[in-house]
Amino acid sequence: MADVTTAPAGRVEPMRPRSRTWRRLRRGSIPYLFLTPFLIGFLVFSIFPLVYVLNLSLYRTRIVGGKAFVGLDNYVKAFGDPSFWHAIGNVLTFGIIQIPVMLGLALVAALLLDSAVIRRQTILRLGFFLPFAVPTVIAALMWGYFYGQAFGPIAQVARALGIGPPQFLKADTVIPAIANISTWQFTGYNMLIMFAALKAIPTELYEAARVDGATGIQIAWRIRIPLIAPAIVLTFIFSIIGTLQLFNEPRVLHDVAPTIITPNFTPNLYVYNLAFQSRQFDYSAAIAFSLALITAVLSSLVLFVSYRRSYRRAALR
Repeated sequence: MADVTTAPAGRVEPMRPRSRTWRRLRRGSIPYLFLTPFLIGFLVFSIFPLVYVLNLSLYRTRIVGGKAFVGLDNYVKAFGDPSFWHAIGNVLTFGIIQIPVMLGLALVAALLLDSAVIRRQTILRLGFFLPFAVPTVIAALMWGYFYGQAFGPIAQVARALGIGPPQFLKADTVIPAIANISTWQFTGYNMLIMFAALKAIPTELYEAARVDGATGIQIAWRIRIPLIAPAIVLTFIFSIIGTLQLFNEPRVLHDVAPTIITPNFTPNLYVYNLAFQSRQFDYSAAIAFSLALITAVLSSLVLFVSYRRSYRRAALR
């Protein structure tokens, strides 16, 4: 039935198309109105800095002649820089050690909290999540105190027992030591993401599996983990991004082990020292943008592999 309006003389006339079109436009613009604050913040704090860094990386400041356009020369220099690849190797080693341990602990904690085995779940959830509320710098300072050779409590206990204090910040143990800090801090955060995904699974699936004789481990392995696979992939991507952005922990621990944690220990630490110690803003911008590209490629690769597996499983069904 067409929209109508009442004329002054009592006659019923069709509503003008202009008014109907205006209502549709106004109704369709409401979602964009709510998205506007986010879009403004995204443009100002994400897109604009990327564009600024990209523009800065295309120039080089020279002693004679000032700033000059050099195109991709800074990127060629960055991808041939051994210090940059040494930093990339360190964070990849860190990720290989830290990410599986952290996500494995988060998954086990989420499965235990979702089951009926553990009581006082609210207190345990708060306990798991509490380390994430500690700022990263404070966490690094705290664990740096634990790792200390002359003043840390672990060293004091070792001396009291008549043994030498363990050296956590040696060349072959510094990466696991930093990985321990990140695992302690971010396991609870990833656990909450997985726990929320578990709560979205219908309980009827568990009841049907129990009727068929499935054990708790079989339900977890065959039902729970496959159904929260997208959440696990999401936490894995977050972990990759956080790994490549590693900065606070080595920056704080540098004062404890300055000969081990060098200025190019991680890519972000290398960028920081190039920009604020050596004043090479253009070259540091090129390395920062290259790191952003590497992060985007690795994250996209994880998404591609996960989606491809899900499509194959759907096709087999």
